[in-house]
Amino acid sequence: MRAVRLPSAQAVRAAIVASLRHGDATLDSTAHTLKISSRTLQRHLGRLGTSHSEMLAEVRLDIACRLLVDSSKRLSEIAKFVGYSNASSFSRTFVRLMKIQPITYRQQQLSDRPSGANHRKRSHAAGR
Repeated sequence: MRAVRLPSAQAVRAAIVASLRHGDATLDSTAHTLKISSRTLQRHLGRLGTSHSEMLAEVRLDIACRLLVDSSKRLSEIAKFVGYSNASSFSRTFVRLMKIQPITYRQQQLSDRPSGANHRKRSHAAGR
């Protein structure tokens, strides 16, 4: 069996972003982009203490937070851009992860936004 060079977590995230742009952010498409098998990618991510679905959720959230603050896109447009079927499912996931409604997040970030602010800052009530 030949040795396979495994991708860094950053490379996996980049492949997920590329897959999202093509509308197919599946484990298979990410593995294909990285030129490794899906099973190898699953095992590798497991050793890194994460999974494809966790990384996909993180990437989606990062992009969504950035778009909420840096664009005037409607919630439905952002939801579609990050791979959700509708604004409602996006909002539910956003609230579950960020403990704040997307629109409220946008308003808060824009009201106390110094230039160069971190886009994924949680609300004061959210904590971790």
